[in-house]
Parts: sequence; C-alpha cells; structure tokens
Amino acid sequence: MSHEPLRAVIARHGLSASKALGQNFILDRQLLSRIAAIPGDLAGQTVYEVGPGPGGLTHALLDAGANVIAVERDRRCLPALAELKVEFPERLRMIEGDALDIDERAEVGAGSFGAAHIVANLPYNVGTALLLRWLAGPWPPWWTTLTLMFQREVAERIVAGVGTEHYGRLAIAAQWRASPRIALLVHRSSFTPPPKVASAVVHIVPVPAPEGVDHALLERLTAASFGQRRKMLRQSLKGVPGALDALATLGIDSSRRAEMLSVAEFVELARTLGTG
Repeated sequence: MSHEPLRAVIARHGLSASKALGQNFILDRQLLSRIAAIPGDLAGQTVYEVGPGPGGLTHALLDAGANVIAVERDRRCLPALAELKVEFPERLRMIEGDALDIDERAEVGAGSFGAAHIVANLPYNVGTALLLRWLAGPWPPWWTTLTLMFQREVAERIVAGVGTEHYGRLAIAAQWRASPRIALLVHRSSFTPPPKVASAVVHIVPVPAPEGVDHALLERLTAASFGQRRKMLRQSLKGVPGALDALATLGIDSSRRAEMLSVAEFVELARTLGTG
C-alpha cells in the first residue's frame, strides 16, 4: 500500500517535534509497520495509542486492521490525524488531552482483561510514569499487551536481571506479574529530530500474579531497598516495620544488597510481610 511520505505530511502541516513534549517522530513507514506487527494479529482488535504525533504509527496500526483510540495533547498534530479519520472513519477515534489525565479504562470500555492492546511511541518525558500506571492496579489488567518505545536505557531497566547494572525497582515492577522483552532496537537516526540516545521497543505480556502479594507493599519494599541500593538490606529496610523479621523468617541474609535479591525473593518478602 502506497502512502504519502511522512516527511511530506509533517512539512505540509508545518510540524516540528516539541522538545518540551518529549516528541521524536519516526518517518520510516516500514519500521512503523514492524512495530505495529509486534503485538500479533490486530485485525478487529482495539489499540490504545498515546502520543501519535503526525500519525505514522497510527496509520500502520490501522493498516493492520486495528480499531485505534489515539490520545494526543499537541493540538498542532490534530489536523494530520483528522486526515486519517477521514480515511478510516469507523476505526479511528481521537482524544485531545494529556494521557496522564485520561481515564483509559472508560475510553476503551474496559470491564475485564483484554479490552485493548496498548501500542505507543511514548513521549520520553512521561513514558515511565505511564508504564508504572499500567503495571499497577487490579490483575489481570485491562490491557492485553503493551508495545512501547523507550530510551534504550529505560528498556534495559525494564528487562534487567538480578545482579545486573540496570536491575532495580522498574525491573521488579515489570517482572513480578508480567513478562517483558526487548522486541526491537531502534537507531537514533530513525527519528526526526534524532534523539541523543538509542531507543528500543519493549513488549510486555501479563502473566498470573503471585497469590497473597499486595502491590503497594511490594512497591514500598522496593522503594526502600533501592532508595539506598548500596546499603545492606538491614540498613535500607529498617524503616519498614516487620521487614527485618520477614527477612529472617525467609532465611534471607540481611547483609545482602537489594540488587542481589531476585524478583521472586522480593515477592516472597512482600507476601511474608503482608501475612505477618
């Protein structure tokens, strides 16, 4: 299928990526089609997209047969998206607003698991905040999968293994009841303007949550542990009531540091603390 080059779309609408909004536009339609293919067959599926910009990824998702709900706060981009609305009147719905303020469950009609895939070239300045929001809350979640563009360093933090340089709170948040992987590395030259760092697309699939674990308690434990990551657990967790006793109950050496405690061990610690 032949499409107008995205560079021409951007020029025609006088668009430029806003640094304040964390924008970087992808112009390569083949790359955008590869990203749209990562979640699998999207024909007839609902996709929730944040930060569509001039609509390159939006178009790829629509070409894949998806019904797209696109949230854009930059009013400059709305005319370009309106052109897509004319082309796909029944399958594209645009919402003008800040994704952090949108009730996405209500927008997609999420009453249960599997209401929508989330696919987005996320604005860098809100990407992590949105990810943590989507990873929180009731489980299974309302979304089916997450396919999200991040700075490569953030992507590596999401998939990091215990004891590695990037292992920390974000890895545990993403891995204790979901399975993340880096699906695609994206060179900085793929964007306009080129960012200073490389990027990566992360694909996240929810898995059954461990029983008896409170998300808020696990988050409190990881915040305390990694807030002072170079300290031993006996020091970093002394401010969390019952945490040191829970370590002893589980036979976890309190002289270990947070970066050497596996996701499974943090889960067990939260479970023990919650039932103690």
